[in-house]
Amino acid sequence: MIPFEKILEKAEMYKSDITKFLRDMIAIPSESCEEEGVIRRISEEMHKVGFDEVTIDPMGNIIGRIGHGSHVIAMDAHIDTVGIGEKANWNVDPYQGKEDEETIWGRGGSDQEGGMASMVYAGKIIKDLHLEGDYTLLVTGTVQEEDCDGLCWQYILEEDKIKPEFVVITEPTSCRIYRGHRGRMEIKVSVPGISCHGSAPERGDNAIFKMAPILLELQELHQRLKFDPFLGKGSLTVSEIFSSSPSRCAVADGCWISIDRRLTAGETYLSAIAEIEKLPSVQKAKAKVTMYDYSRPSWTGLVYPTQSYFPTWVLPEAHDVTQATVSAYEGLFQEKPVVDKWTFSTNAVSIMGRYGVPCIGFGPGHEEEAHAPNERTFKSELVKAAAMYAAIPLSYVATIRK
Repeated sequence: MIPFEKILEKAEMYKSDITKFLRDMIAIPSESCEEEGVIRRISEEMHKVGFDEVTIDPMGNIIGRIGHGSHVIAMDAHIDTVGIGEKANWNVDPYQGKEDEETIWGRGGSDQEGGMASMVYAGKIIKDLHLEGDYTLLVTGTVQEEDCDGLCWQYILEEDKIKPEFVVITEPTSCRIYRGHRGRMEIKVSVPGISCHGSAPERGDNAIFKMAPILLELQELHQRLKFDPFLGKGSLTVSEIFSSSPSRCAVADGCWISIDRRLTAGETYLSAIAEIEKLPSVQKAKAKVTMYDYSRPSWTGLVYPTQSYFPTWVLPEAHDVTQATVSAYEGLFQEKPVVDKWTFSTNAVSIMGRYGVPCIGFGPGHEEEAHAPNERTFKSELVKAAAMYAAIPLSYVATIRK
């Protein structure tokens, strides 16, 4: 029997410790590729609460281990954050933050260091209550997710040679259970032109003007993209536009745009590129449609290049991992959970989308706080998440034995 009441009591007892740890992480700026300080702080806390082993891999991901059973289970939080944006939009210092009885403010509180704080203290609960079983729990604090979703887990799976039976993604879910989300990709559309003096534009071929009908057809394409009953509709938006010209007194000889393309079930990077290539304006302009690559060094200096393609994934409701997570929730809170999906993307694009390792989501904090000024998270949800993370491993072992 899983001692659900004792787990809840312990989680509540550690509320102030979880809060302090989270505020310490928030106070350390940790944008993508600059996470060393917060990784060191996590290592300190993992050692303090009694993890059996703590390692930092060559990419800079931190991996804490509890137990040595046969079923390898991972729980993941990316610990990099986006920047603060326009500081004038913040009512509190983004890194100093503040707290009251219910809430913690600061960059990274919801997205996504709150999940890390709760996971580390779930490890403490497991140790305190001797909840170790026939499982090995790996708690991962991963890097560069905000820059390139799932790159960290491409490295963990391919180079660290760690392949868990499933992974709990601790991105914010408002303490609901999430079992999927749309994928995404980053597309570049380039149009060539010919420069000439701006006083006689008819002598050249203006690439910016050639891009204009492409933009309009992309806007129309968004409206007719594929729909899935669970994940919703695919989408696209033009996120950036650039041009080249010899001077401000010349016709543009190049124009290119970036597209954020969200992929619903049944869509792939090949189908998404083909849809754009078939647009009449793209063909008329002889535009080139490609996918971006990513090759920025991690904080350790390691470069692990990949394409900017992040596949869609969905875990079935009947899957053992879904059922085990639902059972843990019902055992702890004596009610049925909401089972839903994320709007945004997570590291699961690699873990399950690329590699087929089952993923399930449960995290403190709310999606709408991500990347927003005055980001906040909620102490009650940090406690609730810590209890869930302590209960899920034993719930899974019990589920697969039935």
